[in-house]
Amino acid sequence: MNTKNVDLINQTFDFPQPEFGLEEDQLFFHDIDLNKLVEVYGAPLKFTYLPKISDNINKAKFWFANALKKHSYQGSYKYCYCTKSSHFKHVLEEVLKNDIHIETSSAFDIDIVENLKHSGKIKNDTYIVCNGFKREKYIVNIARLINNGHQNCIPIIDNYEEISLLSNIINGNFNVGIRIASEEEPKFEFYTSRLGIGYKNIVPFYERQIKNNPKVELKMLHFFINTGIRDNAYYWNELLKCLKVYTSLKKICPTLDSLNIGGGFPIKTSLAFDFDYEYIIDEIINQIKLTCEEEGVDVPNIFTEFGSFTVRESGGAIYEVLYQKQQNDREKWNMINSSFITTLPDTWAINKRFVMLPINRWNDSYERVLLGGLTCDSDDYYNSEQHMNAIYLPKYHKDKPLYIGFFNIGACQESIGGYGGLQHCLIPAPKHILIYKDSHGNITTKLFREQQKSEELLEILGYDKKPETQTIQSLNTSVELQLTEK
Repeated sequence: MNTKNVDLINQTFDFPQPEFGLEEDQLFFHDIDLNKLVEVYGAPLKFTYLPKISDNINKAKFWFANALKKHSYQGSYKYCYCTKSSHFKHVLEEVLKNDIHIETSSAFDIDIVENLKHSGKIKNDTYIVCNGFKREKYIVNIARLINNGHQNCIPIIDNYEEISLLSNIINGNFNVGIRIASEEEPKFEFYTSRLGIGYKNIVPFYERQIKNNPKVELKMLHFFINTGIRDNAYYWNELLKCLKVYTSLKKICPTLDSLNIGGGFPIKTSLAFDFDYEYIIDEIINQIKLTCEEEGVDVPNIFTEFGSFTVRESGGAIYEVLYQKQQNDREKWNMINSSFITTLPDTWAINKRFVMLPINRWNDSYERVLLGGLTCDSDDYYNSEQHMNAIYLPKYHKDKPLYIGFFNIGACQESIGGYGGLQHCLIPAPKHILIYKDSHGNITTKLFREQQKSEELLEILGYDKKPETQTIQSLNTSVELQLTEK
């Protein structure tokens, strides 16, 4: 009878998979012994496996190169990294090993760009595509970057005022793009994205503010939809509407030579994930070429802005199951030693799904459970609504530690959760480990940040330094002291 956790996984999914494997009853991730990681650093912890970032970048570049070659496409392809997915220095340095470009979202992004440029990680020929709604600080920072000689900085115009704001403080000529305000899926509460300029207004906007402006050249049209790149009727319909705008604009604007199709590639959320990236890229290139040929205009250079696709599969978190609460005859709550609200905010904010697997005890029998976090908030849980399937884990046993891992969490969790700041119910942020692999396949780890201490949180809250007190190290020590006194 198949009652072990490993049997459940094998009969439900195709396992092992490229990134996951077993040795005896312990889980390995990209050849990393996760139990050893816990043994060295403890749990809870978060980790970033940096080689996966370069791996995904080069996969996408390879797929686009093949599609361009197959269709004899005359334009070039440029991969941009969307910094809002993760601003960490170690992430940007890994990204920039791969001859790529950068997309920014706000004023402080430019400070990061200038820091990386000063250190030689970003070159003068690196494209800096500046997205987002631009207020004074963002405008000033973009202008400073361009005035200091970075001509490959392209602000993407999001509203009608930005052309004049930029023109007033940029010294010489500069290039711009225009973002299309795409129409959202019917299930959305609004019809049109708040970002960009409407389809029908783009050509009149160009003729009114750009065509006769001697300082400004239009180089790029930017297209992105909230649902990302999907093989469905909605995506293809929106792409064709975008291409209609591009060809109409190209006929009256010879300087326009680039189309930015944004990002939004789907990410693996379960072991059952199946998405044909090569097909979708091939078809996008095919549709762009066919439309341009029909309209008699040159094909554009293609830019993408992959953020989550770049970094999400590099991240993971490991927790220990502290205790099991039997709340009724059907529901068993496994309580983890951290919080979903603070460490994986996407799980409760937007019901985002992640790959979740036990780290150890795969040969033990399993049970159906719910997962609860440490905060006193009723939303601090993870169950089958967030998971692809019901949650089954090796049976809880108070004398046999159980560790669980969440994978593909590398995008946005730290920034949304307020990394380094206050956490809900003052649950400390876990320690963060960086994982490297050299050219010989040797794996090394580095502690990036320790778990938050109470002193850090008290300082943020404005309290005086905590007075020194004698600390009892553990509950076991406390019990021993009491027994000794008796």
